Amino acid sequence: MANNVYEIKESSIADPGPLGLACFALTTFVLSVKNAALVPGEALSMIIACALFYGGTAQILAGMWEFKKNNVFGATAFTSYGAFWVSWGFFEIGALLKWFVVPPQAALLFLIAWTIFTFYMWIGSFGTNKALVVVFTLLLVTFILLDLGNHVAAGYCGIVTALAAWYTSAAGIYNTVFGRVVLPVGPCKK
Repeated sequence: MANNVYEIKESSIADPGPLGLACFALTTFVLSVKNAALVPGEALSMIIACALFYGGTAQILAGMWEFKKNNVFGATAFTSYGAFWVSWGFFEIGALLKWFVVPPQAALLFLIAWTIFTFYMWIGSFGTNKALVVVFTLLLVTFILLDLGNHVAAGYCGIVTALAAWYTSAAGIYNTVFGRVVLPVGPCKK
């Protein structure tokens, strides 16, 4: 360029929401199936791998792309829950390798803190769409059940949470690629 001025063009990126929801759904599903005692405990290593790479890393990336799209709700949700999965995976690896012991009170504190976060994100979901309200309502109930120590009931609720998140992810994909509403998500009244 003659005047050494570079023109920066704003790039458009695809909606990262369906990816973030898919990451959240799959990882929630596999852990919830274990919590519901539908698979043996040996499934834990597969669940940890999902948590670290899909639920964690890929979901954090979706959160960063939500920042790029100026979506504060999506950015906060995906980045935070992605970090939840990475930290959960780290705790599980540490326990398996006997690096450290997480006392029950510390595990409960971890869950209660995430319940508080999920509660205010649940309130924020009322400004999005009905499908996300369902996902966050179910997730809040799942965390409360975990806080109460009812892992089997939390597992079943988590499975339903994952199905709702997969539905919402699929809606984001189908409605975009087909250019029409294939799976409705229902706008919230503002």
